[in-house]
Amino acid sequence: MGSTGVRIAIDAMGGDHAPAEIVAGALRAREELGVKILLVGDPQQIEAIMPPKTTMAGLEIVPAEEAIAMDEDPLNAVRRKRKSSINIAMDLVKNQQADAVFSAGHSGAAMASALLRLGRLPGIDRPAIGTVFPTIKAGKPVMILDVGANVDCRPKFLEQFAVMGSIYSQYVLGTDNPKIGLLNIGEEDTKGNEVALRAHQLLRENTQINFTGNAEGRDVLSGEFDVIVCDGFVGNILLKFAEAVGGVILQILREELPQGIHGQIGTAILKPNLKRVKQRMDHAEHGGALLLGVSGICFIGHGSSQAPSIFSAIRMAKEAVDNQVLERLQSQYQILQNESS
Repeated sequence: MGSTGVRIAIDAMGGDHAPAEIVAGALRAREELGVKILLVGDPQQIEAIMPPKTTMAGLEIVPAEEAIAMDEDPLNAVRRKRKSSINIAMDLVKNQQADAVFSAGHSGAAMASALLRLGRLPGIDRPAIGTVFPTIKAGKPVMILDVGANVDCRPKFLEQFAVMGSIYSQYVLGTDNPKIGLLNIGEEDTKGNEVALRAHQLLRENTQINFTGNAEGRDVLSGEFDVIVCDGFVGNILLKFAEAVGGVILQILREELPQGIHGQIGTAILKPNLKRVKQRMDHAEHGGALLLGVSGICFIGHGSSQAPSIFSAIRMAKEAVDNQVLERLQSQYQILQNESS
């Protein structure tokens, strides 16, 4: 299981189902993963929804006077609400009282708070949100970034995303010489808008990554690429569309497979296989996305996240700490910077 001393700061007030689902997922993670949970938010609300006889071993409630709503301007809200749950959670990481932070609240506010409190890694202009998708090849995920942090991107940003994604894929996902792709409307080098054409040139010229060319939409889940980069506008649409498709397929399987006596018997026989299908396709199994490029481990979840997703996100945060993601990004990116200078 790795280290059992990992401390995760949780924005208990962030998300559509906060704090109930956040607390439920966090308590499960404490029990099953052996992590220490720091729940940041309104103590009265948090304590009110805790199960009876909940022990405080490995659990701490850190008071926060405010929360940032989903409809608030992220940067202004982060600056104005200094004692908000997301700011206090970030401060715990900054002050080394926590090893990682997770929030299912306003993603823009989480990014703004991370930038203001944790700062960027040297050499990184814009952090990116990276998430892992399953592919048709079992055990071969693909990382997509950015999926929402930067609506508009300069070509240089996409090149930096590729470098960070390559490092993460190699040292955390265990991919040897990760294949990098640029999401585009065609596989030919001449396809795309001005940003895509310039980014393609930068990626092709970068000898520190294994850039294999453009990736079309149909290539995303093919397993032919290990990392695919795009701007956050396209990436966020892609993320939510893929999750919706996965949900539709799972729902169709639930409705159609048990039909009739033969279907019921077949479903019973295939139950272990169907469970594995769900694990590969259900976005709740992946939980959150890592904000790459800031000086701290920061995971961002969907606003609609419920307890299973919260648990999965905390598991991913623990794995990131155990695998020394931040240290590897810092050291490897610095090596690449030195080699290119």
